[in-house]
Amino acid sequence: MAEEKILVVDDEETLCEALQFNLEVEGYTVDVAYSAEQALEMPLTSYQLILLDVMMGKMSGFKFAQILQSDPATAGIPIIFCTAKDCEDDMVAGLNIGADDYITKPYSIRNVLARVRSVLRRSQRASKGSGNDGVVCHKGLKLDLQLKQCFINDQMVKLPRKEFEILAALLGSPGKVFTREELLSMIWEDDVIVGDRTIDVNITRLRQKIGPYGQNIITRSGYGYGFKI
Repeated sequence: MAEEKILVVDDEETLCEALQFNLEVEGYTVDVAYSAEQALEMPLTSYQLILLDVMMGKMSGFKFAQILQSDPATAGIPIIFCTAKDCEDDMVAGLNIGADDYITKPYSIRNVLARVRSVLRRSQRASKGSGNDGVVCHKGLKLDLQLKQCFINDQMVKLPRKEFEILAALLGSPGKVFTREELLSMIWEDDVIVGDRTIDVNITRLRQKIGPYGQNIITRSGYGYGFKI
């Protein structure tokens, strides 16, 4: 049986109950919150996954996700958006915030369960495959792969989950040029449909956030991105 603990955040009570019931049948421990504000009062660091609606009361799911990403203690928690908003721009916006998947309503419980298993499996692999000491670095730029934290000259720089994972991939294989397709497959995998623009947006943000080391992220026209040392 699964041991992971999941939080469902949605203002539709019936939907929360249905998700909670079916996830618990699969063996997960599940809590529910009917607003982002209520969820913020809960012990968020105890959850291995958050299923999150976008359109809710005063605080949207996007805003809630941004709050999680801004706190190092919760930035590594995987997020799946579950929402009625199904246009490409909304999907890209959610994924760029750092969400791991995006499911549009109406959805089947079978689909949700499959996505949950996939995201949790991917998260577990990332935790186990972080190297010997769990640290990759170049001069003053350091990534702690265990704590999912980025440091520049010992000062922590807050990175959303996906930006961190892209930088970890590039910095972990200096000199290697990754195609956009390779990065999408590594970080979002095949069960999430996003475009090349998602990688480009994240790379642009990364270059801005890591200061002088932004110039180390190189672009090879027609190929992709790499990290030059």
